[in-house]
Amino acid sequence: MRRFFTSESVTEGHPDKVCDKISDSILDELIRQDADARSAVECCAAHNTLFIAGEVSADAAVDYEAVARRVIREIGYHHGSFAYDACKVFELIHGQSADIALGVDASLEKKAGGEELDSLGAGDQGMMFGYACRETEELMPLPIVLAHKLARRLTELRKSKEIPYLRPDGKTQVTVEYEGKKPVRVDTIVISAQHKETVSHEQIERDLKELVVKAVIPAELLDGGTKYYINPTGKFCIGGPEGDSGLTGRKIVVDTYGGRCAHGGGAFSGKDPTKVDRSAAYMARYVCKNLVAAGLCDEVELEIAYAIGVAHPVSVFIDTFGSGKLADDRIAEIVKKEFDLRPSAIIRTLDLRRPIYAQTAAYGHFGSADFPWEKCDRVGDLRRYLADADAIK
Repeated sequence: MRRFFTSESVTEGHPDKVCDKISDSILDELIRQDADARSAVECCAAHNTLFIAGEVSADAAVDYEAVARRVIREIGYHHGSFAYDACKVFELIHGQSADIALGVDASLEKKAGGEELDSLGAGDQGMMFGYACRETEELMPLPIVLAHKLARRLTELRKSKEIPYLRPDGKTQVTVEYEGKKPVRVDTIVISAQHKETVSHEQIERDLKELVVKAVIPAELLDGGTKYYINPTGKFCIGGPEGDSGLTGRKIVVDTYGGRCAHGGGAFSGKDPTKVDRSAAYMARYVCKNLVAAGLCDEVELEIAYAIGVAHPVSVFIDTFGSGKLADDRIAEIVKKEFDLRPSAIIRTLDLRRPIYAQTAAYGHFGSADFPWEKCDRVGDLRRYLADADAIK
């Protein structure tokens, strides 16, 4: 059966991503000064104004406005109403709710005399999902990998001035055609790139096809039937927060698996690792990637659910979409045995109390070898379950 699946990405100059980058840069600065910092910082950017709001509890002195203006400058907004030295910045930061802190500082298990890794309770209720598959070397779905690469390439060409008329804002979208579960070709590519007014649409089309698409998409995936939509409105000069408002955490599907995997709804950026919205989603990816790399399955989705103030998850659910070498319930039991999913253990396993978060704010939180949740260091431990299964047969 032939089918089509589409995923999108955005550049770091997209208004939502500007907000994500500011939120995560503030988090990094807090963690540099206090590794145990608690942060839930969100931004809203619109026209010529940036709002920074949220909760911070940390032994740190951070100039939030200075961090924000630095990020805006680094992204490339040097002119216009949202220029780094022209936009207005408003702050509304206060401490973490004492009621929430009751459950995070000491979990239900710790209050009952539990061990040290029971010390942190989940910062909220909710469910987090992880995913991995064999479509790419990153063990990620091909559409989102290609969309991210196109978006990143736009930024590289802009910053290197190889395409000097490009501006920071941009979006990409890739539709892949599958034969069964095998990706066989790219059917459609959409690129919307902010640009200087003086450049012609024809030149933009020509340059982006040659320097972006051909540099990123493997030639064997392109054919005479591939459709290209380059700046389909014909003009994209007004971009960033000047053209559209931005919010932290609004691109959660871009941040994860491009729609291939379920999503619990929680955003990542601006949140410290005691927030399971972020840390448990990273752990779920780590688990899934190791399961696939170990050969227990070719595709897997993992759901982990928590209750606020409770360290242990309330449920662990596995779906291998029929690709598992063992039954899904057996793989779920292996996950619970081999991976400690308590918040304190996740933080320790992935070494999350470090200023590593600003680099996650654009081009996806998953798939980059730079991130600790992308390591495949549990493969040997997991493969022995395959050996046990073979022995039983």
